[in-house]
Amino acid sequence: MAEGTKVAVLGTGIMGAAMARNLLAENVEVRAWNRSSEKAQPLEEDGAEVAESPADAARGADFLLTMLSDADVVEEAVAGDVLPALAEGGVWLQMSTVGEDGSKRLAETANEHGVDFVDAPVVGTRQPAEQGQLVVLASGPEEVREKTQKIFDAVGSKTVWLGEAGAGSRLKLVINNWIVGLLGVLAETVAFANSIGVDPARFLETIEGGPLGLPYAQLKGNMMIAEDFPTSFSARLARKDTGLVLDTAETHDLEMPIARAVAARFDEAIQAGHGEQDMTAIYRVARI
Repeated sequence: MAEGTKVAVLGTGIMGAAMARNLLAENVEVRAWNRSSEKAQPLEEDGAEVAESPADAARGADFLLTMLSDADVVEEAVAGDVLPALAEGGVWLQMSTVGEDGSKRLAETANEHGVDFVDAPVVGTRQPAEQGQLVVLASGPEEVREKTQKIFDAVGSKTVWLGEAGAGSRLKLVINNWIVGLLGVLAETVAFANSIGVDPARFLETIEGGPLGLPYAQLKGNMMIAEDFPTSFSARLARKDTGLVLDTAETHDLEMPIARAVAARFDEAIQAGHGEQDMTAIYRVARI
């Protein structure tokens, strides 16, 4: 990493805080901001400077890294003097999951300020973020690829470059649809096993190691069986991501009844008070 590289991190929740710590471990100067300032304060102990505003965080930074909940929140955070505050040649790394339309809107905002924009959502939740093992779905100008790769290497184990900005967000939608679809059917499978007197642990044991035994199914299935849902990625955010999939499908005239059914399950879980629990809490409504 080039000495003196400065990164402004906007959004220090579960994912953003972990990414900031991994950047600090690579001797990157990090200035962090979060809407709830108490979530950013612990980063001071790791060597980050906590900023009072997004513009303060961005001042003189080589990179602006946004890791916030949705496109509207990102747009609000970067409004005003934030992008002009970056160092000359500064690059905006937009790593939040914002969907196809959101990515277009944010790219337009970057263009208005003459700032290079890299659309780079990530695949992974708490543990991969903390371990620097995220997969980065990067898309943007070829001329900034080399220097941004150093940042991506600090937060992830793999970067997939996909072409022009927007391609990363489109692939993330596809991956998210697979994830939430798997969760929905897994929750019903565990509930179904219980309802007919089959130990769901035996189901997981039987498929383990074979083509049906996805490691992800083992991880999330065991959480459902234990009914223990420490938050790695919340049900509320999973529902948001499912909504982005459905919105994009509608734009492209594609009907997705399975995704709609999973969205309805997440709505039930959120209404039942499980919105801030891990997304595997969808099981709580599948078992009823």
